Amino acid sequence: MDNGVDVVVIGAGFAGIGMAASALRAGFSALVLEKARDVGGVWRDNTYPGAACDVPSSLYSFSFAPEPGWPRRYSGQADIHAYLRRVAAETGVLPRVRFGAEVVSADYDEPAARWRVTLADGREHVARFLVTAVGQLSRPAVPDLPGAADFPGRVFHSSRWDHDLDLTGLRVAVVGTGASAIQFVPEIREVAARVTVFQRTPPHVIPKPDRAYTRRRTALHRAFPPARAVGRATTWVAGEFLTAAITAVPAFGKAVEAAFHLHLRRQVPDPALRAALVPDHPVGCRRVLFSNTWYPALTSDNVDLVTSPAIAFTPRGLRSADGVEHPVDVVVHGTGFAATEFLAPMRIRGRDGAELADRWRDGARAHLGLTVPGFPNLFVLYGPNTNLGGNSILQMIEPQVGYVTALLERMRAHGLTGAEVRPEVADAFDREVQDRLGRTAWARCRSWYRVEGGRIVSNWPGQVWEYRRRTARPDPRHFRFTRP
Repeated sequence: MDNGVDVVVIGAGFAGIGMAASALRAGFSALVLEKARDVGGVWRDNTYPGAACDVPSSLYSFSFAPEPGWPRRYSGQADIHAYLRRVAAETGVLPRVRFGAEVVSADYDEPAARWRVTLADGREHVARFLVTAVGQLSRPAVPDLPGAADFPGRVFHSSRWDHDLDLTGLRVAVVGTGASAIQFVPEIREVAARVTVFQRTPPHVIPKPDRAYTRRRTALHRAFPPARAVGRATTWVAGEFLTAAITAVPAFGKAVEAAFHLHLRRQVPDPALRAALVPDHPVGCRRVLFSNTWYPALTSDNVDLVTSPAIAFTPRGLRSADGVEHPVDVVVHGTGFAATEFLAPMRIRGRDGAELADRWRDGARAHLGLTVPGFPNLFVLYGPNTNLGGNSILQMIEPQVGYVTALLERMRAHGLTGAEVRPEVADAFDREVQDRLGRTAWARCRSWYRVEGGRIVSNWPGQVWEYRRRTARPDPRHFRFTRP
C-alpha cells in the first residue's frame, strides 16, 4: 500500500501528463497509473496507416512545452507520440508513471479523506486527490454482428491495428466512415486487391490544408518564439470559427457546408456516388472531418462504397442489410469509441458508498466537466460536456489542469482536507449546458455525442474562450470544504 502520494492520476495521455506535470510544479507528489506499457493514450494506441491529427500541431501541443520542430502542419501519430514521450521525460512525469497498472475501482474513505485505488492485480494506492484522465476516445466500440465465429478471416478495430497482417492482395471490408476510416482507407487501398467500405451515415468532409514544413520555417520558429505564438493564435481563431459554426452562428455553418459541397464536387465526378456521400444531417451535427484523399480513394477502381449497413458475418464475408453478401478476407472496424461511457468499466464510489455509474445512469454530468457532488477530491479531466467540435481539445484540458491545481493549492494554503462541489451549483450548471446544447447543431441528429435517451453528454455548448474564462480560478463558493 502507498500512503505517500498527494495526487493519483489515472491515464498517461495528454491530460494525465499535463496534470501530473502541473501537480509536480506546484510541489505536490504525484503517481500516474497507466494500464498500458507506454505513455501516449490515443496516440500510443492508434497506429493504423495514415493516422494523424486533424488539428494543426501548433495548437495540438502544450503551451508550456512548445515544439518548433514539427515536420508537418498536421502531424502524424508517430511524431505526436514522440512529443508526449519527450514531455513526460522532461517534466519529470515519466519516473512517476506505473505501467501495467489497470485501475478497476476507487473508493473514497471519508474519515481519512483519502481515495483508495485498487488495481486489477490487487495492489492498492492511497491518495488525497484522485484525477481521472482516461479520455473519451479510449475504449473501442465494436459492433456485435452475428456469425463472427463462422468468418475465417482476421477481424480487428482500427485502434488495435494488426500490423502482423499484410493486406497486399487481400479483399478488405471497412465498417464505418468516421475520422479513422477516412485516414486509413486511402492508405490500404494502395495495396489491397479490393476495399469494400460500409457506410451507415456519410460525414461532412472538407479540405485539409496540410503541408510539410521547410527547414527555413523550422529554423525561424526555433530562433524566434513569437513566430510560433502567431501560428498558434491564428489556428486558435480558426478553431473558434468552426466551433461557432456549430454552436452559435448559422452563417458560419453555411460557409462550412459550402466548402463541403465544393470539395465533394471537385473530387467526385460521378453524380450517383456524389449523391451517396451527401449527409442527411446539418453540418456539425456529427464530427466535421478533414481530408484531401478520402473522396479520391472512394472513386478508385478497387474501392466499393456500400450504403447498406453491415448486419452479419458469413463464412465468406459480410452481409449488408439489403441482403447482399460481400466476400472479403479481412474486416476492419472503423467504428469509433464508447465515448459516452465515461470512466467505464472502473467502479468509482464516493461518500456513503455512492456509485458514480448510478449517478450517471441517464448520462454523465459534472460541474465544468470536472467535479461531481458526493465525490470529494475527485476531478475528471476531459469529462462530460468538455469535448469540442472545432478546436484543439488541449485548449480545454490545459484550463482544467490549471483549475484543479489552483484548487489543490488553495486547500493546502488553508489546511483543508476535502473539496466537494455543491449540488445546487452542479445542477444549475447542468441545466444551463443542456439548454444551450439544445440550440446547437448537435441536437439535430443521432451521434456519438449523445446517450440513448438523447442527452448530449460529450460536447461543450460554447467556445474555448468562454470555458477558459469560467475555469480561470476556482470559486470557493462553489464548494463545501472540510478540515481535519
